[in-house]
Amino acid sequence: MIVLFTDFGMNGPYVGQVKAVLYREAPLVKVIDLFADAPVHNPQASAYLLAAYVKEFPPGTVFLCVVDPGVGGERLPMILNADGRWFVGPENGLFELVIRRNRETPRWWHITWRPEKLSASFHGRDLFAPIAARIAHDYTPTGEELPIDEIRRKSWPDDLAEIIYVDVFGNAMTGIRAEVVSESTTLIVAGQHLKYAKTFSSIPKMGLFWYDNANGLVEVAANQGRAVDILGVKPGDTVKFAPPRPRINI
Repeated sequence: MIVLFTDFGMNGPYVGQVKAVLYREAPLVKVIDLFADAPVHNPQASAYLLAAYVKEFPPGTVFLCVVDPGVGGERLPMILNADGRWFVGPENGLFELVIRRNRETPRWWHITWRPEKLSASFHGRDLFAPIAARIAHDYTPTGEELPIDEIRRKSWPDDLAEIIYVDVFGNAMTGIRAEVVSESTTLIVAGQHLKYAKTFSSIPKMGLFWYDNANGLVEVAANQGRAVDILGVKPGDTVKFAPPRPRINI
């Protein structure tokens, strides 16, 4: 399968144009819409979101990932193989957390192939989609394989203490893995101290809390309410822990 992870948005033609290329190049391969609303123009926040979701997909899955504010510039187009999964997209840090949490030795290639017509502003359609389709058909990368350390963002923290995504319910995902935070920890968001809860129903209606979401991230929510509206927060806003803070690299 090919999994789409982009910041293109569902409104407008962009996702549809990418899917049209995938259908033309790989008509029998299933295409899964994972995110079309990844953090816009923000490869770093998107990297933490992507890493939380890849583990649900089997080896051999091809992730077509485009959060690419530097499109047409000096960043390289790349292919990554990590834990048997393939990732196609820009070399701008988007795959840093996938690489970091990879259990095996990852490999990456600079994509040197170019189509006859390559838009300076839509590599997702013109370059990355055809390559993703080829990989889904067992294409072996023939571009330049380079040392993995050349694309690392080692200064980025293991867990990002900020809001990286807001879902349709108004819940706010952070870039912090719940597995590194004790359930006794208090999370401070917009000046409010939030306790952990396992389920929404254990909290009074409109009550705020944090929990371990279905994909392993610390998420802020309100029972039957929109936490982001109650708190007045948005993606990019930071969160912190009440003392004593967890011993994690954030």
